[in-house]
Amino acid sequence: MDSRLFRRVQRYGWDAASGAYDRGWVPLLRSLTRTCVERAALRAGERVVDVATGTGVAAFAAAAAVGAGGTVTGVDVSERMIERATEQGRADGATNVHFERGAMETIGAPDGAFDAAISAFGLMYAAERKAAAAELARVLAPGGRVSVAVWGQRSACGWAEVFPIVDAHVESEVCPLFFSLGVPRALEILFRGAGFVDVVEERRAVTLAWPSDDEACGAMLEGGPVALAWKRFSPETRAQVRAAYLESIAPFRRGAGYEVPSEVVFARARRA
Repeated sequence: MDSRLFRRVQRYGWDAASGAYDRGWVPLLRSLTRTCVERAALRAGERVVDVATGTGVAAFAAAAAVGAGGTVTGVDVSERMIERATEQGRADGATNVHFERGAMETIGAPDGAFDAAISAFGLMYAAERKAAAAELARVLAPGGRVSVAVWGQRSACGWAEVFPIVDAHVESEVCPLFFSLGVPRALEILFRGAGFVDVVEERRAVTLAWPSDDEACGAMLEGGPVALAWKRFSPETRAQVRAAYLESIAPFRRGAGYEVPSEVVFARARRA
C-alpha cells in the first residue's frame, strides 16, 4: 500500500477507534505502557517526545517523571486521539505536556530537540518504519534514549486471526506488516540501521482479559487497527466478522469472558 494512503487509513481509522480504544485497550495496556516509559530512564527537567501517543497515557507518565521543569510533546496521526489527550491533560491540570497531530516519519521538531523518545504500541503503525526510526534519531540529542513497545510474534498473540478475518471482506490487507517488528531482533536491526547503539530487547508474555463477548469484540473490532474497515461494514458483514473472531478466540474462553495470550516486545536504545 502506498505510504501516503496508509497514513490516511491510519489517521481516519484511529479517529474512528478513539472512544472504543480508551474503553477497551487503555485499561489493559496502562501498566505495559508505564513499563515502556520507565525503560527510558527519564530524569527531571528532560525534554521528551511520545510518538503515536494515542490518548496520552505514555505522555502523562513521562510528564510526571520529568516534573515541572521538563516538557513532553505527544504526537499522533489521529486528530481525535489528540483531542482526547488534550482534554485529559486539561482536566488533570497537566502544564508540562502538550499534544499535536503529526506522522511518525515527520515529527517536525528541530534536530536534537529531545532528550528521550517513547512509543508504546505505536511503531508498528508507521507507514515507513526506517524513516520513522531515522526521524527519532534526528530529533534526539546525542546520547538521547528511545524506548518502545510493540506486539510480539504473530504466533504468540491469540487474537491475531482478526486480520485475515477482516481482510476477507476488504479489497486490501488492513495491516499487512503488523507483527513484523515482533520478530526476534527486528527492532534491534531497525534501530541500529538508524544509528542507535546499545540496543536491548525484552520479550514478555502477557494475558489480555475481557469479561464478555461484547467487550472482547468492542476492543478488537471497534477500538483497534481494523476499526475503519469495521465502521464501513454492513450489519450482515459485521455479524459474520464478529462470529468468526469469537470463534478464533474460543480456546481462550474463561467463563463468560476471555483470557487471550499475547506477547509484547520492549526495546530501548541510545543515539550515538
